[in-house]
Amino acid sequence: MSERLWDRTRRRVQEEVVDAALALFLEQGFEETTVDQVVAATGISRRSFFRYFGSKEDIVFGDLAEQGPVILAALRARPDDEPIWEALAHAFEVIGEHTSPERGAAIGRLVATTPALRAAHLEKHLRWQEALAPEVERRVGTGGAPAGLVGEAVVATLLACLDAASTVWLRQGGGDLGELRRLTWQALDAVRSGR
Repeated sequence: MSERLWDRTRRRVQEEVVDAALALFLEQGFEETTVDQVVAATGISRRSFFRYFGSKEDIVFGDLAEQGPVILAALRARPDDEPIWEALAHAFEVIGEHTSPERGAAIGRLVATTPALRAAHLEKHLRWQEALAPEVERRVGTGGAPAGLVGEAVVATLLACLDAASTVWLRQGGGDLGELRRLTWQALDAVRSGR
C-alpha cells in the first residue's frame, strides 16, 4: 500500500520544522529558543506547530520515547540462543534507521548541554527499560534473583554503554554512525570483561 500524499506532506513539514528548530536550538540554546521563533523561522502558524508537535521537547526527541515497543519487537526477532548483549545491541540499531548522523549528533549535543532534555532523555531510558526487561529475563532467566532485577540491570547497563559511546562519539565530532556502533560494542566488551 502506498503512502498517502497527506502523510508524505506531513512528514516533510515535520522534517523542515525539526531542521530549522535544531539550528535555532544549537545557535541560541534550547531553553532560550521560543516556539514563536521556531514558527517564524519555518513559516507555519503556531496552531499548525502544535498539530505536529506537542512541545519543544517533541522536536528534539520526536517519537524516540515511544520506540520501546519497536526495540522490543526487534529484540524478539533476534534468535533466542543469541547472547543477550548481542541481541540487545542489534535490537537498538533500529533507533538510528530513521535519523541522519548529523541530526543524531545535533540531538546528542543538545541533550548533553540542556538539563531539561537530559531529564527527558533519562525518562525515555526508563520507559525503554520497563518495556525490555521482561523479554531479557525470559531469555536469560533470573538466576535466583528477584523478578525484574536481572532484566532491569542488563538493559540499564546497555543504555549506560550506549550513553558512554555517544559521549565519546560526540567528542570525536559525531559523523559516522558505524563509529557509534563500534564504540557501543567496545563499551559493552569492557563491561563484560571487567576491563
